[in-house]
Formats: sequence, structure tokens, C-alpha cells
Amino acid sequence: MRYNIIQHLNILVCHFCIFFMLPHSIQAQEISISKYGVPVVNSISTYRETTRSDSLKKMVDIAVLAPNIVVDLRYAGTNNFMHRRMYPNGTTHSFLRLQALHALTSVESELSSIGLGLKIFDAYRPYSVTEKFWELVHDDRYVADPRKGSGHNRGIAVDLTIIDLKSGRELPMPTGFDSFTDSAHLDFVNLSQEILNNRKLLRETMEKYGFVAFATEWWHYSLPHPEKFEVLDLSFRSLEKNSTK
Repeated sequence: MRYNIIQHLNILVCHFCIFFMLPHSIQAQEISISKYGVPVVNSISTYRETTRSDSLKKMVDIAVLAPNIVVDLRYAGTNNFMHRRMYPNGTTHSFLRLQALHALTSVESELSSIGLGLKIFDAYRPYSVTEKFWELVHDDRYVADPRKGSGHNRGIAVDLTIIDLKSGRELPMPTGFDSFTDSAHLDFVNLSQEILNNRKLLRETMEKYGFVAFATEWWHYSLPHPEKFEVLDLSFRSLEKNSTK
């Protein structure tokens, strides 16, 4: 209990510091505080202000810089653990901060040299969707705690797998996407050698270009230092209109 209290206080202090590190001009705009105590950017004008001093924070349509990466947004349909559409009907564009996308294109380039590519299941995720996930699954091994916000909300996390470029088929991996089982954990080894090799290839290539693995989800990778990026709750449509190279 004491640990949980201290952990919660640390989270609050972190959010407090992030909020007051923002330029005054941003604070004066639309920075809302969620019911979980997290500062959230929910207007495009405020988002633009946060990127003026750091162009690597800009949100970019993945297809703009990496058109060969396959995007299969599971939350835009019903093939996900929620069993319902979490993104607006017709959502096909996915986004990442420019820094994360540059790193991902390096991953793609290396894999393509051996006839492999990437398929993305999710990247940027509005904070309001994370809140809905948490209402159903209170388990931060598989669903981000909205008191912290997630790498997805910050535009620096991606859920993905490797595909064969010729056939378009996914390489065999330990589980399907969004499997809340021990088999999805990175330390699970009761698998065929082929699957272990494929998981290892994904992890080693992602980590080579700066991504950090997530222990309970073989498909989830994120840039380090999430505190450098604001939590966003911007619509896909607004990002599509404002996406930049």
C-alpha cells in the first residue's frame, strides 16, 4: 500500500512538472486536466504551439514518409480485444511524432534489405480511447494506466509485426495482436525456434534504432523518455489535415 501511494505521488509530481515546463503561451491555451489528473492537449492550436520549438515533435502521417509500411488499424474495426470500433469509421491513416517515424523508417529500410517489411496495428491513439480501454481492463500489463498516459497517446509508440514483402504474410509470432496471455511476454520461451527467431529479429532491429520493448507485449515498442512529449487527445481527422513532413 505504501508503495502504491508513493508511486501515485510520483506520477502527480511528474505531471505537475510537465505542465509548468510548458511555455506560458501554451498554458494559456487549451491544456485540460483529465479526470485522472493528466494534462492533455486537445486542440490543434495548442499542439502546434508545442511543436514550434521542436520540429521532431510534429505528428506525421506514416504513409507520407513510409508508404511501403502496411497499416492495419485494428481499433478502426472490430477485430480487437474491445470487439468494437474505437476509431471513427473509415480511419486508415496512422500517425507518429517525426522523431519516432524517422527511427521506424530506419527499421523498415534494414528489414527490406532481406525481403521483409512492417505491418502496423496501431500507432498514435487519442487519450480518450485509452480511458475507455482502462474502464474495461484494469491491468497495466496490457492496457495503459490513464493516470500516466501512454506512449501511444504521446505519438511515440507503435504496435507492429514483420511481414514477408513478396507474399505480404505476417511472419509467425508468439501470439496474435492484443493477446493478454503469458505467451505474449518477451520472456516466454516455450515456442518454436522459428517464432523465437522472428521475435528476436523484431526486437533487435527495433532496439537498434532507439525503440524500447515492452515486457508483456511482443508487438509494442516506444521511444524512451515519454515525459518529453505531451499527451494528446486530437482527432485523426484534425491530424490528417495538419500532418507535415
